[in-house]
Amino acid sequence: MDRLDKAALNALQPPEFRNEGSLASTLKTLLFFTALMITVPIGLYFTTKSYIFEGALGMSNRDSYFYAAIVAVVAVHVVLALFVYVAWNEGSRQWREGKQD
Repeated sequence: MDRLDKAALNALQPPEFRNEGSLASTLKTLLFFTALMITVPIGLYFTTKSYIFEGALGMSNRDSYFYAAIVAVVAVHVVLALFVYVAWNEGSRQWREGKQD
C-alpha cells in the first residue's frame, strides 16, 4: 500500500521536480565535454606541430600542418567517443534508478 502511495505521489509531481538532479548532471557533462572538444584538439594540433613534427622529427612546415591536423581529427573522435560512452552509461544509470522507484 505504501509503495502505491509513493508511485501516485511521483506521478502527480511535475517532471522538472523529479529530474532536476539529472538535468544538472547532464548539463555538467555536456559543458565538460564541450570544453574538452575545444581545448584538446586545438592544443594537440599546435603542440604536435611545433614540438613533435617540426622539433623532434624535423619535418617541413607543410608536412607538419598535415600530420598535426590528423592528430587533431583523431582527438576529436576520441572525445566524441568518450562523450557517447559517458552519456550512455549515465542514461542507463538514471533509467535503472527510475526503474527501482
